[in-house]
Amino acid sequence: MESRMLGGMQDFELRVPRLIDHAAREHGPREIVTYWADGSETRTDWAGIARDARKLAQALERMGMKPGDRIGTLAMNHSRHLVAWYGAIGMGGVIHTINPRLFDEQLVFIANHAEDRVLLYDKAFQPIVDRLKPQWTHIDHYICFDGAGDESFEAVIARESGDYAWVEGPERDPCMLCYTSGTTGHPKGVLYTHRSTVIHAMAEVAPDVFDLSSKSVSLPIVPMFHAASWGLPFAGALAGSKFVYAAVNDPVVLCRLMNQEKVTHSAGVPTVWLSMFQHMDATGEVPQYLKLVSIGGSAAPRAMIARLMKMGVRVAHLWGMTETSPVGTSGAPLPNWDALSFDEQLDQISKQGRAPFGVELRVIDEEGRALPRDGVSAGRLQIRGPWVVKRYFQAEEDAIDSDNWFDTGDVAVLHPCGTMQITDRSKDVIKSGGEWISSVELENAAVGCPGVAEAAAIGIHHPKWDERPLLLIVRKEGAAVSAGDVRDHLADKVAKWWLPDEILFVGSLPHTATGKLLKTALRAQYKDFRFETA
Repeated sequence: MESRMLGGMQDFELRVPRLIDHAAREHGPREIVTYWADGSETRTDWAGIARDARKLAQALERMGMKPGDRIGTLAMNHSRHLVAWYGAIGMGGVIHTINPRLFDEQLVFIANHAEDRVLLYDKAFQPIVDRLKPQWTHIDHYICFDGAGDESFEAVIARESGDYAWVEGPERDPCMLCYTSGTTGHPKGVLYTHRSTVIHAMAEVAPDVFDLSSKSVSLPIVPMFHAASWGLPFAGALAGSKFVYAAVNDPVVLCRLMNQEKVTHSAGVPTVWLSMFQHMDATGEVPQYLKLVSIGGSAAPRAMIARLMKMGVRVAHLWGMTETSPVGTSGAPLPNWDALSFDEQLDQISKQGRAPFGVELRVIDEEGRALPRDGVSAGRLQIRGPWVVKRYFQAEEDAIDSDNWFDTGDVAVLHPCGTMQITDRSKDVIKSGGEWISSVELENAAVGCPGVAEAAAIGIHHPKWDERPLLLIVRKEGAAVSAGDVRDHLADKVAKWWLPDEILFVGSLPHTATGKLLKTALRAQYKDFRFETA
């Protein structure tokens, strides 16, 4: 019987430490700048990150950590947090980034469910550590990133030589654990592999995704505890980019750093840019060197995208989830971009972009049938690929169907050019008279109205139409915008039957730990609300 012929190429396991080795070897002097919570700034480089990561790996082994053990972090964006990622993964461990904005109950559940053995944390979160330490049942070692004394991060790695060889193993070993910011039930863990992480990083540096190179200067505003900081710590090492980190989320600091360090790339949720615009309007200071801003987490309002584009910045909408490592799609100019008018370009960028090589998308109807890519047929969005979840951490059953499709919980349409457009979360869509109203599109149209700071649309029971939209508005400070103003603004932005039955003004809206509107809380708050006209 004829044996199967093998290829003639070297067989290297795709493991994350190869990324930091490459960055240190080929881009060693490229800077990593940190602005700390106390106002100080430090500078290191990729060679320094790699050196300190080896020291941390030694220290973790000295503490008794073994391959597969989970090492938790409770920290903002800074160079020591970056060291912790590569050090923990390099000794065969699993880095577990914990979101400090979660409720205590969730923080206890996540660290215990993950069985974290070590916690590295920022001094700013000392109150959380002191409060929850008795409830964290597996954590034996606490290391403060910016603390003093024998158990501070700098003291711990200073005791090590850095003469260390990374732990080798199969590329399908786990390397990172991220939990979803679920609005219902307990958060679920997604366990990334070395292979999925490296392939995802290779996809991210492409021109149509993050467009990273060794010339890039990147200031990621997305926290390192939010969906692996969108994979940027890995993609940046692969490209040899300069990183500028801020351990505080202050537009005054961010804008100054962007100009001081000549930042070309940034990434964050829409609310970051709203506060940046307020700073720009108040001071006249503008980020001068920005070339690409990636916006994800929730849909960016059209007015926000337009303002950035008028600043000469390319805006890329990102869509993804913790379950997709997280990039699922990214917005990039279409081949006919230069022939489009500004409004047509804005239409395109307001959608969620196209899938990079590695993932596939489809939309299905209620019966599970695939719908056409016609830009009209809305259905449940599904995704599959080598960096998409198969099974949640410690779950007993797979989270995918027999053909590997993962149901995202989003409702979307796919356009003939491959562009994907989210129309809603399946649980947030407003079902009126058998038709769907997109709460996302209604909210984004409302935010374009002068005087509106934020908007949320929810479905309220209606005796005739099943549900009708209630629009909740937060006014900008000092604004006197009225319900009539909002309604007039919406008149030519959405279909007439989409117009809200009522508009209420509120002082604030509830958000999840990652900044998304908390629709479950709003639905609970207004569950007994009745329209006057109903």
